[in-house]
Amino acid sequence: MKRILAAALVAAFAAAPVEAHGPTRKKVEEKVTINAAPDKVWAVVGNFQDMSWLPPVEKTEGKGGNEVKATRTLTLTGGATVDEELYKYSAEQKSLSYRINKVDVKVLPVNNYSSTIKVEPAEGGKASEVVWDGAFYRGYMNNDPPPELSDEAAIKAVKELYRGGLDNLKAKIEKGNS
Repeated sequence: MKRILAAALVAAFAAAPVEAHGPTRKKVEEKVTINAAPDKVWAVVGNFQDMSWLPPVEKTEGKGGNEVKATRTLTLTGGATVDEELYKYSAEQKSLSYRINKVDVKVLPVNNYSSTIKVEPAEGGKASEVVWDGAFYRGYMNNDPPPELSDEAAIKAVKELYRGGLDNLKAKIEKGNS
């Protein structure tokens, strides 16, 4: 009996290094309060075919409007592109969810990225809170990623994208440029 137990323990410890795992899904959430009614903010955010409020986006081209399975291609400063697909849309709840189908990890160091943008009433409906959250894996899907494709790099890039976008959205709407 002792031999069987000893053999089982040796086998268990010997197998442990084989179970090293790759990346885990990361989540990021950023928010901004905008001094405008939710309907006014949703009129900008809720148009899946227009991301002009996001600073690195120079052009948005797409098809399908705001219907589920609509697609868009974002052309960024410098010419890189991001292909996205809408998978949930609710004008009533002022919420849309999309996924990235194609992006160069040198542009955004993520894989399997999905995101939701919601507009919620704030300050009794006189203002809006925009919540942008995303879930993704780092750019390098195997163990031991290079620094530019690590979990930290992915989180930093997405946070900076969201923060820049939300701050620009706030400025645009509050200045009346929506």
